[in-house]
Amino acid sequence: MYLKTSFSLLLIVLSISSFAQNAPLQKVTDPYFKLVRPEFKGDLAYETVAFVEQYWRVAGNTGFNNTVNRIAENLEASGYVLEEKAKDSDRFTYRIETREMRQPTWEPVSASLKIVDSNETLLSSETNRNMIYMYSSSTPVEGITGEVIYVESKEALATLEVEGKILFSDQVSYRTMQSSLTEKGALGVLTYDMPGYLQPEKNTTSIQFRGLRYDEKNPAWAIALSFEAKEKLKSELAKGIVEVLVKAETKIYESKELTVVANVKGSEFPLESLVFSAHIQEPGANDNATGVGTQLEMAKITADLIQKGKLDLKRTLTFLWGDEIISTRRYIEEKDKRDAEINWGISLDMVGENTDVTGGTFLIEKMPDPSAIWTRGEDKHSEWGGRPLKVEDMKPHYLNDFILTNFEAQGEYADWVVKTNPFEGGSDHTPFLQADIPGLLLWHFTDQFYHTDNDRLDKVSQKTMVNVGTAALVSAYTLLNADAKTVDHMIAMIAAKAQIRIMTEVQLSKKAIAEGGPKEDEQKILDTWADYYAKALDSIKDLVPADDEKTLRRIVLAKEGIKAHVPQL
Repeated sequence: MYLKTSFSLLLIVLSISSFAQNAPLQKVTDPYFKLVRPEFKGDLAYETVAFVEQYWRVAGNTGFNNTVNRIAENLEASGYVLEEKAKDSDRFTYRIETREMRQPTWEPVSASLKIVDSNETLLSSETNRNMIYMYSSSTPVEGITGEVIYVESKEALATLEVEGKILFSDQVSYRTMQSSLTEKGALGVLTYDMPGYLQPEKNTTSIQFRGLRYDEKNPAWAIALSFEAKEKLKSELAKGIVEVLVKAETKIYESKELTVVANVKGSEFPLESLVFSAHIQEPGANDNATGVGTQLEMAKITADLIQKGKLDLKRTLTFLWGDEIISTRRYIEEKDKRDAEINWGISLDMVGENTDVTGGTFLIEKMPDPSAIWTRGEDKHSEWGGRPLKVEDMKPHYLNDFILTNFEAQGEYADWVVKTNPFEGGSDHTPFLQADIPGLLLWHFTDQFYHTDNDRLDKVSQKTMVNVGTAALVSAYTLLNADAKTVDHMIAMIAAKAQIRIMTEVQLSKKAIAEGGPKEDEQKILDTWADYYAKALDSIKDLVPADDEKTLRRIVLAKEGIKAHVPQL
């Protein structure tokens, strides 16, 4: 009886796999690809990046607010109506939310660092706009002159006479030296701290932006150094006493925090929605002017297609622009400010890289799956890194493989590399997951100019934004219009992906056992993957009417097929 049951289940698995090959998800998504590809040129995305990246953006400051206004202007031009002026019949609406800020906003104006009695300028904000720490105060107009003292360790700092001196270290953090400003009379701080993946010895002028905690009663300034500036300063210190002149002008002022929310109202199920989120703040082009621009063109194309009668969306599509994580979390939590429940959330962050220049590759950061517990085989964390998760941290869902399948289709079409990384966190997908909403991240890493002042327009690829935006829209349209046909293909796709993953993990486990690894540990890995995919199949029920017994039975059979495919080691 066991053999007969196993054989039957195997036939189910093979049938599902065959179905996945003969009638893949692309049969549902291809019409959307054919619809979007001719429309997505990338012009608006690129023009928006060029506008946004000229500003150093913090919530509430000039660059942030000008970006919000630019988004609003383009939404209006695309047919979106300000909510307060909208009629019930208007499907395209937007609003600008305004909130008080906990602290003033900040923006840099100019800064320079010079060695006294030398014609050489070590740093200038004209070429290194990240040199001054975020929330640094201004120096006097004439600047501050002081002797530089090198701090080689935290212990050494405790013994140094620092009053009236400027502290410099490539070994100790600003936070460690901060008390010397408030308690011991140091004038200011110079730091150097560039991660190896930024290749500072190659990109010698890059400075990764840094920030200090705003303290109105104890204003302070700090300067971050490039590798080149750090080396020159250390060379001068080796010769004897060095004095530097620091000039910094910044603006710290009261402001309002702005968030843009644009909605395309669903025609049949307006209370169900997918949310795209792109954050505005941060000073770079790829991070994250590309997310802002790509999402804006996505909003325009969606409105154009619907207005021309080429597309309808049954469920609501929302576009959100704001302050990273903060705006997304607030949008999720403030249920009284939105009509629709959130079914899916997708973050666009650093989506326009010219990887020939920046390095790295396009990545889909998956919802937590077992690769975030056991990262092996072709799975690999980015240099951003992630802590190992636990089984209870898993978020089984069809979204991972669904999005990957669509992006791989665009990758094959456009000869574009698409990869994944296990969950790491740190962007706008995190609030979705924390609220038990399926959510993932579209991004690039490693980027050798990440968070540096060399992240400018020349590192951006319009073609990449087209690829990301196209696949993202196709994915959204498919989910928002999901029906019985979509569900059938989703079941087949997940079952086939599960089979491939389990076969891969079996080979890795056999290798690990051959090398002396415990069978029990390897069996746990296989069982966890099987359980993950069984629950991912269950998640498809969100798209299925409760009385659709035929589809629910197919899900049960597919789950049984997955478990039957797991051997006992």
